[in-house]
Amino acid sequence: MDRDGILCHSLSTDGDPLLTARVWEAIVKSFANQMKSTFTASSFVKEIFTVGYPKLLSMIENLVERITRDTDVKGVLPAITVEGRDQMVGAIEVFQTAFLALCLSRLSDLVNSVFPMSNRGSVPSKEHISRIISRIQEEIEAVQLDARLTLLVLREISKVLLLLAQRAEYQISTGPEARQISGPATPAQVKNFTLCQHLQDIHGSISAMTKGLPPIASDILSQSLNTIYEVACDSVTSLFQSMLDRLESCILEIHNQNFGATDNNSSSYMEELQKHISHFRTEFLSKLLPSSAKVISIGTETICTRLVRSMASRVLIFFIRHASLVRPLSESGKLRMARDMAELELAVGQNLFPVEQLGAPYRALRAFRPVIFLETSQLNGSPLLQDLPPSVILHHLYSRAPDELQSPMQRNKLSPLQYSLWLDSQGEDQIWKGIKATLDDYAVQVKARGDKEFSPVYPLMLSLGSSITENNVVSRKSNTIN
Repeated sequence: MDRDGILCHSLSTDGDPLLTARVWEAIVKSFANQMKSTFTASSFVKEIFTVGYPKLLSMIENLVERITRDTDVKGVLPAITVEGRDQMVGAIEVFQTAFLALCLSRLSDLVNSVFPMSNRGSVPSKEHISRIISRIQEEIEAVQLDARLTLLVLREISKVLLLLAQRAEYQISTGPEARQISGPATPAQVKNFTLCQHLQDIHGSISAMTKGLPPIASDILSQSLNTIYEVACDSVTSLFQSMLDRLESCILEIHNQNFGATDNNSSSYMEELQKHISHFRTEFLSKLLPSSAKVISIGTETICTRLVRSMASRVLIFFIRHASLVRPLSESGKLRMARDMAELELAVGQNLFPVEQLGAPYRALRAFRPVIFLETSQLNGSPLLQDLPPSVILHHLYSRAPDELQSPMQRNKLSPLQYSLWLDSQGEDQIWKGIKATLDDYAVQVKARGDKEFSPVYPLMLSLGSSITENNVVSRKSNTIN
């Protein structure tokens, strides 16, 4: 043992702590008393230590680190233990609590001034939102050198974001004026558009700030950021839903057209659909989408581009569904329907969303057009079927079947809207069960007449339906194994 070790050993007896430990305990106790006294006795010092808490914390940690380094003697216990280090930091915890409260107060006051409860009609300016974002960034930068303190500050920021979401939600306009889609955008709608864009800015900016921080930082803010995102969605969702309802109503008019006759005229329902899509683009999307170029939301999409993409996909899917239900469908009717599909693709692509980026709905639209021109014998095994839901093919085959083979919609005496709502709530296997029931009825009728042959679509529909059943069995087995 070297000289320093012998000296330390001589200053302790068996069963008693080292002298250094006793000295350090006395220092920490005295320091803690002084900090407590300072906090209550001197408002001036309290304010300095509270506002400058990050620097105070850094000074204490540097002091402890230096003592540890200077007393690092080989063969001797450290002068300051991990517990001692925590005691020193704990001695100034009263200022940490005050610092976090001050942080919360500063940010809350700013949010309250930007979103006052007393004035529901007011909408913050872009400068007001930038001020909130900058203030949050400043709070993070002030503590970013200390990981633990950063996380504590982020918890306070999370509270502020929830407050901001609550205040913004209070400002959202609701009711008929916010949902109308017939005329130009109303003041209430413009206000909602502005709120949506503001919340997008906040969501994107705060998310970007956490990218350089540990993953736990994102976890702390995830709930509040999700709430911000949801409120932003709520500000415009009712408008998009109103528009989608209108477009679906237009598509439902396909069932009032005569696709069984020779008719080279344009389809009135498609003209109406195009008119509404164009109006929505001109009066609403033009005011909502300019900020999309900044791409500051989840992934590479803003809230509005995500809603537009969803709407465009739904329009294509809804059209294919009801086009497949059209019956009868003559050769002239097929040409007219193909023309309608081309016009729909153009209207959606030019006014809502690039159709090539819609994935499966676009591939289904492109596949359905040539499918209606194939002979029934050519359908089985056609690669085009891979891009179409089985229910679409099965429904289309009714247009090639004899009248006595009723579709589920006819069999159950449902309107196109009622049947469509049912389809929305069912999977392919359940839809097949409804179709299978009509095939069974048809088989009974054929056998009752003593006929020996079925319509060519009958075995084809059974084959397609059995593939649905087989795929579901394979899927269930795979899920069980996994």
